[in-house]
Amino acid sequence: MSTSRGARQPTIKEVAGRAGVSPMTVSRTLAGGRNVRPDVQERVMAAVRELGYYRNENARSLRPGQPSGLVGVAITNLANPYYGEFALGVEEVAAEHGRRIILGNTGEDAARERQLVSDFIGRQVDGLVLVPTTGDAAHLRPERLGDVPLVLASRRVPGLDVDTVLVDDVGGAYRGTVSLLDAGHTRIGFLGNRSSVFTGARRYRGYERAMLERGAPIVPAIIARDQQDVSAASRAARAILDLDEPPTAIFSANNRNTIGVMREIGRRIRRGLPSPHPAVVSFDDFELSELMPVPVTVIDHDARLLGREAATLLFARLDDGSAAEAKTVELPVTIESP
Repeated sequence: MSTSRGARQPTIKEVAGRAGVSPMTVSRTLAGGRNVRPDVQERVMAAVRELGYYRNENARSLRPGQPSGLVGVAITNLANPYYGEFALGVEEVAAEHGRRIILGNTGEDAARERQLVSDFIGRQVDGLVLVPTTGDAAHLRPERLGDVPLVLASRRVPGLDVDTVLVDDVGGAYRGTVSLLDAGHTRIGFLGNRSSVFTGARRYRGYERAMLERGAPIVPAIIARDQQDVSAASRAARAILDLDEPPTAIFSANNRNTIGVMREIGRRIRRGLPSPHPAVVSFDDFELSELMPVPVTVIDHDARLLGREAATLLFARLDDGSAAEAKTVELPVTIESP
């Protein structure tokens, strides 16, 4: 891994020089632009972007070279309890090393991720743990982060060679789909998030592999791959269950999609709509899974362990400061039948 340890962040004076203004004008622009002409603000912000300048929020409280004691943690969905467990895992390891975490939510939005990382660097975090979005990753490259180590969790970023902790997405989805095929299902629907999301693509690959190996048809009408929240998943489930030939089983690629499926099945049961209702396999456990209206097979893994492993890799980098080769850890999954 190229860590660029010792690389420094651009200074406000260098931004001023690039923009052709005074350092005070740069400061005023970054503080909101009061009394700075719009065209000058545009020049300053262009220089900020070109140089990769991050505003130092801790400059008044930290002596030069003093660690902040903070670890920045960025997740994609603060509403998902899975990420709460993940963050707790990071926090546990950080506490063991005398650090605290600051947590931010990207909402799967690349622009929000860029701003969040900028904020973290501006607060002089000692390291970053990130569940990345799928946008451009220029802001995550060593030349932009300087000597701040980065660990990715749950997903890779193409072309970024950093420590990463993954889950066995492909193998878990394959085994979960095979369990449905072994139970006699051949018309199996798939609900997941968009294919550009790393985990979504890997879990679909496992589903597809199992279906192809068994000669089961992959039917586009019962595949929905763009649901990022429970409401969207519920609507997608309704659409495929309302078909003249609905699936007899559904593979759900994450817990938010599973809850959406369960909501729709519960609605159909309350309204007395025809049964049988589909068998469901869920990748990721979810709250109150044992109380669902139909049995759910869960492909489970430990989100807190995922956070702990990511934090452990981060502190290994912080402790030895090495430029050793990047590591990838893949955590196993278990299948829990109802």
